[in-house]
Amino acid sequence: MLRTIIVSKYITVQGTFVQALPNGRIAVRIGKKIFKGQPISAFG
Repeated sequence: MLRTIIVSKYITVQGTFVQALPNGRIAVRIGKKIFKGQPISAFG
């Protein structure tokens, strides 16, 4: 499942969901790289 996260004030990353972290952040994978950040919730 694709998820979008905020990794810094002006940078967002969209990738495949890897895992939920204990502090409320999530990890997503893009190729071989894993990014961690705050998830962006869907509107609606």
